[in-house]
Amino acid sequence: MIDAEILEKYRLAGKIAGESRAYGLGLIKQGVKFVDVANKVEAKIKDMGAKPSFPVNVSINEIAAHYSPTTDDKLVFKKGDVVKLDVGTHIDGYIADTAATVEVGTKKYSDMIKASSEGLKTAIESICPGADLSKLGKAVQETIKGFGFKPVDNLTGHSLKRYVLHAGMSVPSVPDVLNKSRPKVGDVLAIEPFATDGAGHVTTGKGSNIYLCNRSIRSRIVRDNRAKLWHNRILKNFTTLPFAQRWASDIFDKNADMILNRLCFLGMLRHYPQLIEQRKGIVTQKEHTVIITEDGCEVTT
Repeated sequence: MIDAEILEKYRLAGKIAGESRAYGLGLIKQGVKFVDVANKVEAKIKDMGAKPSFPVNVSINEIAAHYSPTTDDKLVFKKGDVVKLDVGTHIDGYIADTAATVEVGTKKYSDMIKASSEGLKTAIESICPGADLSKLGKAVQETIKGFGFKPVDNLTGHSLKRYVLHAGMSVPSVPDVLNKSRPKVGDVLAIEPFATDGAGHVTTGKGSNIYLCNRSIRSRIVRDNRAKLWHNRILKNFTTLPFAQRWASDIFDKNADMILNRLCFLGMLRHYPQLIEQRKGIVTQKEHTVIITEDGCEVTT
């Protein structure tokens, strides 16, 4: 069971995440800059009393996930873009993670947007203490296939813990007989089916402008004192959660890109790659955070 005070923090983080997601979706229009949406959503999260648990992701079309605009990003939304807006918040490290998809100015992919949404609904109806996550994945797969699309087989939901965005348990959208994890009362999970008209599989692409402090052995034995100072400064500001190039620019000004590149080279930072549909198919996503209860789950976002 979750302590009552912690439960309220999860609930508040979820409420703020859900409202910020809805706010962000309303900003996405033809000609609007990606970076303006990301900055405004992150500002709203802070105004409401939370902090971002990761940079706002604005992933379009065949990019399934992991794109956050840079400080000077010139990209704008175009008519027909299929936009996945992924938003995370936290209150004292207790995380909410949520996403939705919107199409800019057209309705060509309405069924695919509904497919990922209904896949999420199926998962939420299926999740409970002791649930067989492979069977849950099969149910999500059947739901998405019922709309004529494929789930993305190598993108999964994930458990959440304090200051840890991906905490070990995976929630698949396809059958996964090797997944022996069973959720228990009090577990917090982000569930996020993706639907596509492509191969149903993602590969890694270019950098996403999203980073994470790497606390590996290699990062601890680096002898470069300047790099250690930079790394400690980043860790102090962003803890163990992902952060954006935009945020690092607020700390290091014009030297941010050089510093991030150096720390990645030394193995002190991880730079997330963009996740691209293997056949460049369009991808949609829907995500909620849930807390497992005795008879099912509570959706926080």
